[in-house]
Amino acid sequence: MHAKILIVDDEADILTLLEYNLKKAGFKVISAKDGPEALKLTKEERPDLIILDIMLPSVEGTEICKVIKKDEVTSHIPVIMLTAKGEEVDRIVGLELGAEDYITKPFSPRELILRVRAILKRLHGKQEAVNSITAGPIFIDIGKSLVKLNGETLKLTAKEFKLIVELAKTRGSVLSRNKILDRVWGTDVYVTDRTVDTHIRRLREKLDKAAKYIETVRGFGYRFQEER
Repeated sequence: MHAKILIVDDEADILTLLEYNLKKAGFKVISAKDGPEALKLTKEERPDLIILDIMLPSVEGTEICKVIKKDEVTSHIPVIMLTAKGEEVDRIVGLELGAEDYITKPFSPRELILRVRAILKRLHGKQEAVNSITAGPIFIDIGKSLVKLNGETLKLTAKEFKLIVELAKTRGSVLSRNKILDRVWGTDVYVTDRTVDTHIRRLREKLDKAAKYIETVRGFGYRFQEER
């Protein structure tokens, strides 16, 4: 069964581009040109994922995202925000409202499809019982609590190991600093956002050239990149 994607954008050329590429990639596609139509289709069609433009007529995409995420019926549906280059504040707001990811215009259709597949794979449980993760020269053995780089075992602290595992498990999606703190440090109330940044810096130093896999999402958090 093909996943159903709802595209919400008022620009006809963007809709055409996304519809063509998503259908070509094997997805079922429905579309809306404004907020009210998007909410109506979300309730009626129950899409598997929504690609939502921030700049919509009458109602902004962030408000639509807020409504979707507050409704018990639709809150589970992942949202990817489409933003114009430079709209950093809007991107951060969208992520804080519960959007899984964002992508800036102009964008690569191939990259967007990679993001869509990564989110659906993660949220629909297709990575159940994952014991290891590989990304380029990085190999993570979750069961044995070890990370190898080009076949050599890295000397990581317990927190550094948990950090790379959490990032790699959600590869392709953005993890906010708050989510990282919750998942890696739990109830330790004495840690701050700066603690996350410090551990990321140390982890990158140990990963050497493979540090490129950990991408900084300015003003928000980090993302473990998909293979290109």
